Amino acid sequence: MIETTRRDALGLFGGLAAAGLMGANAVQAAPKLGSAKKTLYWVASVTPCNRRGDFDPGAMADIMAWHKKCGADGVVVLGTSGEFPSFSLKERRFIAETVLKHRNGMNIIVGPGTTNIIETTELARHAQDNGADGLLVIPPFYFNEPPLEGLTDYYKRLFDAVSIPINLYHIPGTSEVSITIDLLNNLKGYNNLAGIKDSSGSPEGYARFVAAFPELNMRCGTNNNLEVALNNGMGTILADGNQFSAKCANIFKAFHAGGDWKAELAKLRTAQRTMRDANLGANTYATMKFILSQEMGGPEMFTRTPMPQLTDAQRASLKAALAKVNAMG
Repeated sequence: MIETTRRDALGLFGGLAAAGLMGANAVQAAPKLGSAKKTLYWVASVTPCNRRGDFDPGAMADIMAWHKKCGADGVVVLGTSGEFPSFSLKERRFIAETVLKHRNGMNIIVGPGTTNIIETTELARHAQDNGADGLLVIPPFYFNEPPLEGLTDYYKRLFDAVSIPINLYHIPGTSEVSITIDLLNNLKGYNNLAGIKDSSGSPEGYARFVAAFPELNMRCGTNNNLEVALNNGMGTILADGNQFSAKCANIFKAFHAGGDWKAELAKLRTAQRTMRDANLGANTYATMKFILSQEMGGPEMFTRTPMPQLTDAQRASLKAALAKVNAMG
């Protein structure tokens, strides 16, 4: 539907250009989006640790197999849900290598972002060299809202250093740095500008991104914007996939089959509310890892400091709520 219309429009533009009816600068190279289809479901994966806080590569391999079984199209590693700032550069390289080794045919996007362009470029090149399908790059955080020219220079240096698709990460509540339409316009000359992940949660802001860049993949990072994403042929990267991977995948399966995907979305939101009401103030990262370990039937996975672990009361409450969710189907 939408995708067919867009392809037809691109074909028309190409025909006009060939006939000399459009200016030489009017048609740019087709963007490299990093996947054959845009409307896909990526999991914003956690990074499993053992009780000491060490990365657990065996658990990571199990997580990858789990998401494949559940029907995920792809996995994003070392994003916010992956606690990326809590790991060293050496660890981040090993985590990325582990995920790419166990990709199971899924599309893999790696987060290489740091506070400085040197280390960000180093991790981006490493991801590219090890077969990542794309990058999700948070802006340099800590400095509150750097000027547009500074952010443009930062990203241009990265685009000049790697050729795989790059997605900009809009999560201003955490990074203190916004991805803006002006910034994207400054970078749209790069054909490996794939799109964004918008985790702001703002319906109005996300709708503006989608309207401004229909040719890119403007992925939503919060399920409250999934209707807009799907109605406009965009994808999603969801932390909800850690707890409810199959429920997230079912939304996209129904969408592609022409079924009632809104009913599947309602199931996801009900499950999310049920677990949130039962978490007793538990840390988000610990909660995601506990629920995922319960769903997978494996040993408990732990957070890395400074994120706290669950209390016994929180574990009991979450376990009871999960049983309720699973009984709902």
